[in-house]
Amino acid sequence: MPLYLPIMLDCSGQHCVVIGGGAVAERRVLGLLEAGAVVTVISPELTAALTVLAETGRLIWLSRHYAPGDTRGAFLVYAASNDEQVNGEVAHEARVQGVPVNVVSHGEAGTFITPAVLRRGRLTVAVSASGAGPGAVTKIREQLEELLGDEYEPYLDFLYRMRGEIKRREPSSSVRRQLLRRLEGLDVLDQMRQGTFIEWSPEVIDTWIADNREE
Repeated sequence: MPLYLPIMLDCSGQHCVVIGGGAVAERRVLGLLEAGAVVTVISPELTAALTVLAETGRLIWLSRHYAPGDTRGAFLVYAASNDEQVNGEVAHEARVQGVPVNVVSHGEAGTFITPAVLRRGRLTVAVSASGAGPGAVTKIREQLEELLGDEYEPYLDFLYRMRGEIKRREPSSSVRRQLLRRLEGLDVLDQMRQGTFIEWSPEVIDTWIADNREE
């Protein structure tokens, strides 16, 4: 079993290629577009949703079968056709060129796999069972959805804002570390769960930093 390295890729503005236009390809395209990628889909046919995206200019559609050279210059490639031989050819070409490739019909034929993703604003949780089965991954993701509620989005926005304010206002690295530790110890998340949290004003932030600056 391959041991995969979990990473988060910045695909914004990057050229990504999807070979295939079916339901699985659609899911991959939607994920790429959400990440800001520039997507080219190569397939004689598209799902209804992909057709709309092509007609509205959200993606580039090449209405034909895969041809050698289609992966050249890509940042990422998804081999998502319904023909395993084509997927294998795509994977081989991408590997030779050093382009990361995912093969939807046979994960181990590619160089990366696509996990199930749960997003809560700044929070991204990726779940993979390394090929053990999509059903198990779906159940785990559903459990995480219950555990990690919508309150995590404003909570992480709060931490991000406060982290920026602390770094901007406090020149001492040791004091910054102390403030950040104390910040993460606050019960803000519970307050947001209960609906009792009141947004901190600049004055409240000033007071909190001053009160927690000293040992």
